[in-house]
Amino acid sequence: MSGIRGALALAVALMLLTISPGHVQDQQLLPPKETPILSIEGNIRVTNADGMAQFDRGMLEKLGMTTLTTTTPWFSGPVEFEGVSLKRIMALVGAHGTEVVAIALNDYRTTIPLEDFDDFDVILALKRDKQYMPVSDKGPLFVVYPYDSAPELQAQKYYARSIWQLSRLIVR
Repeated sequence: MSGIRGALALAVALMLLTISPGHVQDQQLLPPKETPILSIEGNIRVTNADGMAQFDRGMLEKLGMTTLTTTTPWFSGPVEFEGVSLKRIMALVGAHGTEVVAIALNDYRTTIPLEDFDDFDVILALKRDKQYMPVSDKGPLFVVYPYDSAPELQAQKYYARSIWQLSRLIVR
């Protein structure tokens, strides 16, 4: 019996090795039901609109929310953020490149290396202290790093990448 299990495990391992890590297999992204709050374009493989991937709040929440508590230069004391892993979002849309240009509602732009999403578990926050963030207070989307997890993240370089009122990502 163990010989069969071993052969099966080897076959599965070989099959997994032949799948390209960047390949998105038969992924389908349904169009948003509500007003989109995020558009992703550029070097992506999975779309649901004219050359882009659009998400409404419900679609983002269905990807799986994660909670991150950290201090920031913008708020007093530790803040609890809830949002979606940007690593997960990039995988879903089949992003390939080296960076994203993040654009806010007021057209503020910043460039974020894609590797940040893997290296630091950056989230796209929808909530702060259990409340959805309104546009008037850094919402509806805010790129948040786990600033307290590493001293290097408590620097202007990362604070500048922490764009709020995010509306668009362009993968390059």
